[in-house]
Amino acid sequence: MGTDTTRTAVTGAITPCPRCGRRNRTPVAAAGHPRCGACKTDLPCLVDADDTNFEPAVQHGTLPVLVDIWAPWCGPCRTMAPVIDQLARDQAGRLKVVKVNADHAPRTAQRLQVRGIPTLILMSNGTERGRMVGAQPAHALQNWLTQQGAIAGTGGPK
Repeated sequence: MGTDTTRTAVTGAITPCPRCGRRNRTPVAAAGHPRCGACKTDLPCLVDADDTNFEPAVQHGTLPVLVDIWAPWCGPCRTMAPVIDQLARDQAGRLKVVKVNADHAPRTAQRLQVRGIPTLILMSNGTERGRMVGAQPAHALQNWLTQQGAIAGTGGPK
């Protein structure tokens, strides 16, 4: 998906630290925000979820959660993937990104009433706070998240 983060729906993600390079495991249902085990740098929180682990992935934790519902055959989804991956890196310690492949999680997509993909859902404590459907440029996505109160404006404090 354009990053060096390895994600699996069962175990979470293995993310190299942007500062020291150490590989760190981030569970799907991690509470709080992940930090490097070696140098304590904030890590991007970017995990895959499916029908079996979606609830714990979005309900537990202190960070706002951006849910990206996508499919590998969807051109606009593929266009958004690097934008969302970069957003997760830029907002390390401030935002959790949960990627849901609609083909592998049909019950989750149905429960969330997804009618088109990509669908981005902003959640807090398991409750939907906002929704955006369709591919968006990076600045539009960042503006939307800022307006929703999920992230600070560009250049804001960490």
